[in-house]
Amino acid sequence: MKYNRTELSGNIGFTSVIDEKFKTANITVRFMTKLSKENASANVIGTDVLTYSTRNLPTLSKLNEELSALYGASLASFSVKKGDVQILGVTSSCILNRYAIDGEDVEGKVLSILMDSIFNPNADDGKFDEESFNITKRELLDRIDAEINNKRGYALSRASEIAFRGEPAEFTVYGNRETAEAVTSESAYSAYINILRTAPIEITYVAPEENPSVMEMFRKNFAEIERVPETVDFISASPVKPEVITESEEFDVRQCKMVMTFKTHSDNKYALKMLDTIWGETPVSKLFINVREKLSLCYYCATRTNSYKYSISVDVGVERANIEKAKAEILHQLDEIRNGNITDEEISNARLSMDNAFSSIGDTPASYSSWYFDCLCNGEIITPQEKFQKYAEVTKEDIIDSAKALRLDSVYIMYDKE
Repeated sequence: MKYNRTELSGNIGFTSVIDEKFKTANITVRFMTKLSKENASANVIGTDVLTYSTRNLPTLSKLNEELSALYGASLASFSVKKGDVQILGVTSSCILNRYAIDGEDVEGKVLSILMDSIFNPNADDGKFDEESFNITKRELLDRIDAEINNKRGYALSRASEIAFRGEPAEFTVYGNRETAEAVTSESAYSAYINILRTAPIEITYVAPEENPSVMEMFRKNFAEIERVPETVDFISASPVKPEVITESEEFDVRQCKMVMTFKTHSDNKYALKMLDTIWGETPVSKLFINVREKLSLCYYCATRTNSYKYSISVDVGVERANIEKAKAEILHQLDEIRNGNITDEEISNARLSMDNAFSSIGDTPASYSSWYFDCLCNGEIITPQEKFQKYAEVTKEDIIDSAKALRLDSVYIMYDKE
């Protein structure tokens, strides 16, 4: 595998990851902007609509027909949140020309479609094509409704809103139904133009061989845009509240949900992740074995790290009568780690979990693309093997110190209606 990153111009990076085992080429373009309640929905729709039509392929059916003819090539969009940053992306994938019949230039045609989607969208008079826009807006509204109906996901979203209130991270990547309903084809197009001009951009090309024309085509097209790039900060530690805040709601559910958010001032992200894994991330963690299995206090109990905000959330499905008992046992298990009650087997299991997670990096072009983009966000370009070694070097004392630095910040409870 060969990795290389080049700065095309102000805040536009082009990364190539070359691995001979692949038979496809994957290009992903990521736009990064500060998350905000006002612009989140318009930003998502403004980039999603790019993959529904282009000026040269003005309907979704024509676009899909062209991609299907190119041996099932793909063009898709995505939106994710990392800390205080909203990441909007467009990605394409296709087979290499060498596998095409009669030497067809599949890569060149798919690259041309991708360029059209980004630089020649289906828009006129300052607004997107209405048909493409309406499909995209309806799908975003459906996505927002689906997240509300997924009560576990909704609880996590509300917990994030409470824990990071006053910070961009409190908002969801999609916005809410009210902000999504308010988006028009004009405002979505305006949002996209603003993203093109101001967002830091990362382009990742993953393929079995170099193709200099890809980078040069992006360089040429972006050179024609007058950019005033802003800066974004992925890592932004969230301060611990002076007193623990607890907020609750009642829903027509059979199972209560509780999310406890903990924050830390420690910047040892490797020790924090090891702590997370030992405490509650795996089926052999302290929370799973004790809170769920031995004491039967919950249906599920899991932790997850937000390294960008220096926090860990504990996610629990629980009966109303067991909420306080579960909370007390969760805190007790954290105290157990603080007091040094960690076995060599638990540390070994945590490392094995890391090793297992990293072993699949590089199996697909998308995994390479995500890995090296995450490395950029974390300010450390590192291979999966090198990162595993970092975790292997975390000591028991590091984990204990990390646990001692962790403080409960806020609690969200979704009660069942009695």
